[in-house]
Amino acid sequence: MAVRSQAWYGGQDRNGFIHRAWMRRGLPDDAFDGKPHIAICTTWSDLSPCNSHLKEVAEHVARGVWEAGGVPLEMPVPSMGETQMRPTAMLYRNLAAMAVEEMIRANPVDGVVLLGGCDKTIPALLMGACSVDLPALVVAGGPMLNGTWRGRPLGCGTDVWRLSEEVRAGTLSPEDFQRAESAMIRSRGHCNTMGTASTMACVTEALGMTMPGNAGIPAPDSRLLQLSHLAGRRIVAMVAEDLTPSRILTHGSFRNALAALAAIGGSTNAVVHLLAIAGRVGAPLSLDDVDPFHDVPLLVDLQPAGTHLMEDFFRAGGLRAVLREISDRLDHEAINVLGRPLVEGLETAEITDPGVIRPASDPLRPAAGIAVLRGNLAPDGAIIKPAAASPHLLSHRGRAIVFESPEELHHRLDDPDLDVDENTVMVMRGCGPRGYPGMPEVGNMPLPAKLLERGVRDVVRISDARMSGTAYGTVVLHVAPESAVGGPLALVRTGDEITLDVERRLLRLEVPDDELARRTPAPPAWTPKGGYESLYVEHVTQADKGADLDFLTGVRGREVPRHSH
Repeated sequence: MAVRSQAWYGGQDRNGFIHRAWMRRGLPDDAFDGKPHIAICTTWSDLSPCNSHLKEVAEHVARGVWEAGGVPLEMPVPSMGETQMRPTAMLYRNLAAMAVEEMIRANPVDGVVLLGGCDKTIPALLMGACSVDLPALVVAGGPMLNGTWRGRPLGCGTDVWRLSEEVRAGTLSPEDFQRAESAMIRSRGHCNTMGTASTMACVTEALGMTMPGNAGIPAPDSRLLQLSHLAGRRIVAMVAEDLTPSRILTHGSFRNALAALAAIGGSTNAVVHLLAIAGRVGAPLSLDDVDPFHDVPLLVDLQPAGTHLMEDFFRAGGLRAVLREISDRLDHEAINVLGRPLVEGLETAEITDPGVIRPASDPLRPAAGIAVLRGNLAPDGAIIKPAAASPHLLSHRGRAIVFESPEELHHRLDDPDLDVDENTVMVMRGCGPRGYPGMPEVGNMPLPAKLLERGVRDVVRISDARMSGTAYGTVVLHVAPESAVGGPLALVRTGDEITLDVERRLLRLEVPDDELARRTPAPPAWTPKGGYESLYVEHVTQADKGADLDFLTGVRGREVPRHSH
């Protein structure tokens, strides 16, 4: 089978001359004789600090491509530094995915290796690659090494939330807070907790889209470079086999990802990303597929649901050891980028530190999957991570206090006259895909100072926002439809009673239907200013559909675009 790039480089006419001549800058003559050209799509950027080491990773991928008889071509694509971008990196996930798709299709490439790490980069890469459906695989850049402070592990993200609340409570000095800041980041790599970056690396391997064993290799570990070399070899073979995302990413693959998500205590953000990826590749997936995995046991004792960090996870056996323990919940027909069943070889995986990865016979928690809530406050669904919540709040009824925006929340939060107690349900709206816009990670609202001073460290919080995968608490997220499109969240008033019952999967506003019908929804607090932001607001879907742009869903294929020469 002729490779796709020959539509550019084949033939002796003027078009072939132009395409070959412009690319000869060091390439040998036989680079254009039918060898597969492999794009190394890299999200390296100095402004994405978690991905700043991907230059070196790309070099090792390229070595493997050359060795296997291909031609590697590094292709930078948009990168999103989770901690750096405002208003939120999620606003730009779809923009990056659109650029990835168009750059792959527009260029003379036959396969792609996708290099990502920071939260939104791997989802964006997968979304774009799925819509083209050329052979593709992911190399996840890996977590940073463990930080330590005062003789204990210091987790990137999770301990930021914890320590910042202690400063506000007066139990930690600002000076000590600053000392912790300088001790947190020890090396290159993404967050070392089971936040969204680590979660997406794990679920991407569970989907079958990485080389086995990729998830969790620390960024500074030389074994990441070894795997990158092997990935370069493998993508050349995948081109020959025409092993594309649509052949790998079946409904069973997504079920495997959801099982893994529960067992690792992974980020709630994975749900919205998996829904978006499934929408691109055309695999059936909805929130109804998420809840059946609520009874998968939590096996990984990692922050934020536990105590350890990603370096410990890798040392203890990594994702393969986890998958072995839950193999009875996996689809044994689903394949990976090797073209073989994901479960193949799991019998050789082992837990080497049961204090970090528990056997299924002795889990950290017996049921840890993300729960999908419904009710008159979330007709299209909302989610909660019970593993990160306070058990005593998982069945709760309390009086709402409503905040129209994160700005209003922060303005009022430390007011000593704020009418809140430990039974209050904090509600924030205007933070969904359209309302913010971009659906920021603000759902884990900081607690009012008067509660912190009394020793309260958790209350029920509800919003149409997301929360960081490194965060914790009894936090209901992704309420759909969001308030900005007239969802019931827009009708809540301070003083209303709200019931949360996770066991019954219920989220209910205790207000009669006729009273709700008389209420006027709160107007959106944000008006788009034009440009991409306006395009996004006009076309973004709701959280239960993956918050993708409606015109980007589906596979548009690899057809060679028309030329202009």
